[in-house]
Amino acid sequence: MSEALELIIDEVSVNMKKAIAHLESEIGKVRAGKATPQIVEGIFVDYYGNATPLNQVANVTIPDPRTISLQPWEKNMLGPIEKAIIASNIGLNPQNDGIYIRLYLPPLTEERRKELSKRVFNEGEQAKVAVRSIRRDSIEQVRKLQKDGLSEDIARNAEGTIQGITDKFIIVVDNVCKEKEKEIMTV
Repeated sequence: MSEALELIIDEVSVNMKKAIAHLESEIGKVRAGKATPQIVEGIFVDYYGNATPLNQVANVTIPDPRTISLQPWEKNMLGPIEKAIIASNIGLNPQNDGIYIRLYLPPLTEERRKELSKRVFNEGEQAKVAVRSIRRDSIEQVRKLQKDGLSEDIARNAEGTIQGITDKFIIVVDNVCKEKEKEIMTV
């Protein structure tokens, strides 16, 4: 029985780490006034009929803090990359000079910074919900084991361990969100 319990507790940590990784990836897409390759990470380009990630058809570089530069591997991909960026609705207009496509990030207004902070907070709340859902599911698994003959004390200890892991990950979510909010609010 303790093997099944250890497996449940290990699974809790693994799944909660995945929730944190997802949060970091989503928050990385939020523009904080600085150019990062993550801003264009979720964009797919029509590459000879196939939806292909942008970073597989072009070199993505950051020449300065407010510019993302894209150099397609093939010149005939300039048009499809431009269309994909416009269709992705990331709020940036591509500037095509025939060799490179550049995306210039405008400075953020105070109102826009507050909106982005709210978005980061919402992503954090979704991550907390995911972490708590993982906790709930694993505690249900422990209770099923208890019905199958696991002692009540061991089950309570396991639930306490799961709650402790959950608390640690909630703190991690808060810290990740505070760091991003600090980055957004820095002028």
